[in-house]
Amino acid sequence: MIEEENGEDSRLAAISAAIRVVPHFPKPGIMFNDITPILLRPKLFKDAVEFFVDRYRDVEISAVAGIEARGFIFGPSIALAIGAKFIPLQKPKKFTGEVFSEAYELEYGNDCLEMQIEAVQPGERVLIFDDLVATGGTLCAAMKLIEQAGGEVVECACLVGSPKFKGRYPLNGKPVYALVECRR
Repeated sequence: MIEEENGEDSRLAAISAAIRVVPHFPKPGIMFNDITPILLRPKLFKDAVEFFVDRYRDVEISAVAGIEARGFIFGPSIALAIGAKFIPLQKPKKFTGEVFSEAYELEYGNDCLEMQIEAVQPGERVLIFDDLVATGGTLCAAMKLIEQAGGEVVECACLVGSPKFKGRYPLNGKPVYALVECRR
């Protein structure tokens, strides 16, 4: 069972404060939450990874699926620390061999995710990781890829979430956990 964290400590406050808000990126009206300042500060980066590792260490997870590109930064670290494999979910035409594909809508357009067919084995329990959740479109596409391969999505995790995703807001019946809220 995944338990909610109670209270906010100084590490969470520092992680949240480090997020840089970039107005009108990638298009007018979007307030982009840039996590690069966290990556440039090793202690903050380590603290963020440790929050996720502590959350998932005792949950039976066989794989962490990371969404390109910033899910590739946190996902492998979390996977290694909890003894799980890492599954990359990428934009089209980056994999060799057969893939599952899933189109989805973003706040600012459309996109597609792909996963190699052999990446997930039936019955594997998978944590999906992305840097940010705003509308949930990318996470829904990722869930469909995992489920199409016969995997079970345990939870979706994000470093940053819109206020409605703070905590365990369900998305397609699965919980979404966001470490900190978007800064606007």
